Amino acid sequence: MAKISKNVVDADLRARIFDDLIGNYSNIDFNYEKVNDRQYGTILVDKNGVERYCRVGVIVAEEREDMTARELMAKEIADYTTKQAKKAAQAAENAKKAEADKARREAKAKEKEA
Repeated sequence: MAKISKNVVDADLRARIFDDLIGNYSNIDFNYEKVNDRQYGTILVDKNGVERYCRVGVIVAEEREDMTARELMAKEIADYTTKQAKKAAQAAENAKKAEADKARREAKAKEKEA
């Protein structure tokens, strides 16, 4: 069986934890245990069949005089959304370039054969 990459495995574990936290996994018991004053942890089996220790932490943002908590949260969400859109645009551009490069290489190879 091919080993699934770390990025895919970790993203799946995070998604499962977040789904549980918002109530999408009511039939699965994640058994969170207190690790310290800031974190809880649980053991999950990843897509490769390996037990993994997952921690959930809470970060409390500092109070700010220049914006409310709601404004700060909205700003951080907007920043994240913007960065994700830029990443997607860059990935699309890279894919387009890779396709053009592949076509150019294939054309060169055919030229050499002829």
